Amino acid sequence: MSDGEHIAEKRAGGKAAAYQVLARKYRPQNFDDLIGHEAMVRTLKNAFAADRIAHAYILTGVRGVGKTTTARILARALNYVGPNGEDNGPQMELSEEGRHCRAIAESRHPDVLEMDAASRTGVSDIRELIEGVRYAPVEARYKVYIIDEVHMLSTAAFNALLKTLEEPPPHVKFIFATTEIRKLPVTVLSRCQRFDLRRIDPEVLTEHLAGIAEKEAVKIDRDGLWMIARAAEGSVRDALSILDQAIVQHTAQKEDAALGAEAIREMLGLADRSGVWDVLNAVMTGDAKTALAGFRTQYDAGAEPAVILRDMLDLVHLLTRTKVAGDDAAAHGPAGEADAARAKEMAASFEMNALTRAWSLLMKGLTETNMAPDPAAAGEMALIRLAFAADLPTPDEALKALKKNRENGPRETNPARPVAPLQNETAPQAEEASPPAQTAQIIDILPPLSQRPLDQNSSGDGPWLRCFDDVVRLAGKHRDAKLRTELEAYVHIISFAAGRIDLRLHDDAPEGLANRLAQRLKLWTGQQWIVVVTAKEEGAATVRDRRYAEVMADPLVQKALELFPGAEVTAIREPDLASEPAPDDMEEEPPVDPDDELPEIDAAENKRGNP
Repeated sequence: MSDGEHIAEKRAGGKAAAYQVLARKYRPQNFDDLIGHEAMVRTLKNAFAADRIAHAYILTGVRGVGKTTTARILARALNYVGPNGEDNGPQMELSEEGRHCRAIAESRHPDVLEMDAASRTGVSDIRELIEGVRYAPVEARYKVYIIDEVHMLSTAAFNALLKTLEEPPPHVKFIFATTEIRKLPVTVLSRCQRFDLRRIDPEVLTEHLAGIAEKEAVKIDRDGLWMIARAAEGSVRDALSILDQAIVQHTAQKEDAALGAEAIREMLGLADRSGVWDVLNAVMTGDAKTALAGFRTQYDAGAEPAVILRDMLDLVHLLTRTKVAGDDAAAHGPAGEADAARAKEMAASFEMNALTRAWSLLMKGLTETNMAPDPAAAGEMALIRLAFAADLPTPDEALKALKKNRENGPRETNPARPVAPLQNETAPQAEEASPPAQTAQIIDILPPLSQRPLDQNSSGDGPWLRCFDDVVRLAGKHRDAKLRTELEAYVHIISFAAGRIDLRLHDDAPEGLANRLAQRLKLWTGQQWIVVVTAKEEGAATVRDRRYAEVMADPLVQKALELFPGAEVTAIREPDLASEPAPDDMEEEPPVDPDDELPEIDAAENKRGNP
């Protein structure tokens, strides 16, 4: 026996045949083998049954979901001829291998041409393809062009393809596959029938892996298969590649022993699920020490910091869904019933605001962990930040407390926290700084005029506008932000009285401002107002300029500018008035009696009011 015959005999016996990875060995051969793409298969079946087959298809999706495989199956369906030569046209039923099926599946059919656009991107390659379009197929019904990673083609190549793609000969079909659908010109997309291949759900992928493991006579725990499906992120090819690696792990064990989830976790570098629950519970209760210890245990066992934070995000999402949708949603997490009991318990222990805050902080921590030179340190800092945030009030709690403090009156200064004098400053200078503290207290007790409620006039038919500041405030109350801004910046008041306003407009004032002001005042007060514009008198300073001058004259502001040389006041903002009642809902308040106490407040009011 010659050496060639010996080699052929060994190959015939399968002893010298190269090992075929699972991703190629179990590649789908017909539409029934495809998993997770039922909508696409149903659409194609209807199109074939109605003889409405498009001339160009484009398949898009992440890597490993079956784009190229689907393209080859579609090419088989278009050119299907029975094994005995019976030709009933394109067929979706491919359970029985046809005359052209084997050659198409092995990419050696002369009428099904596959082109990798990643390596053939130029216009010359497309011109070569176009030259072959004019010729009829050699054996099959259609000449099918499969272009993989079509988004890699150059702009010139796309332009050269457009006309042929729009009006191809009746014997030509195009099938494109891409992972970057947004990189394709819209002129190409509009000429194709598009199918989006979704990621495969972990549950569906787990069932698929279980069936393949059974065919390979490999015992793997269900939890281990679920971990593989989750690590694959919806890609069947990635899942089968990981399963290949797990089978190698199984060969080192006894044949009757199943490969456990712990071995899969160590192989993938995943975090222990129960340990992640403990870490999350620790940070949500403010126990940073326990959280760091659990994180370090996971990290030392081989889990990546980013993986730990991602698992915590999954759990926070599960808790939030459980709290919103009820206990039935607890079993819909990544681990199914395994996490249901603990999810129900923890969801009842934490408020919704705390869960949403945890989600935001973990998302920020995950971003920092992926970018940090030391991911472990970034992960620990994220946990510390989340643990200490657990003791802080949520935004709505802080707003409620602030509102309650305002209703109960001004806060008293805390005698236990005196203001320390600045360095290189003598005691008399510290005493001189006391008046600004008193001024700050007066401002805290008595808000500026623009924040005080508007009084009703004696007839009760509208707000009693005491000065132009009240007009500006009324515009803010009615959510007319544009008018309020223009009144503050462009109006110089000459005189103000009930029903009449004399003013001078700034040179940059918008056209029609006075008319719009008169119309708004009539609408808001129910009274006719006369707005007179004159250019003869200078008038008072604008509200914006006056406010800036008042702020700059404040001793506290002056002291702050002294402490920070070079600092500038770039913006002056008043507290948000959105929470205050609208003018129609305000209670009546009698006018201020000039004989009342606090005369200095009246002086401040007169300073802000009529000039």
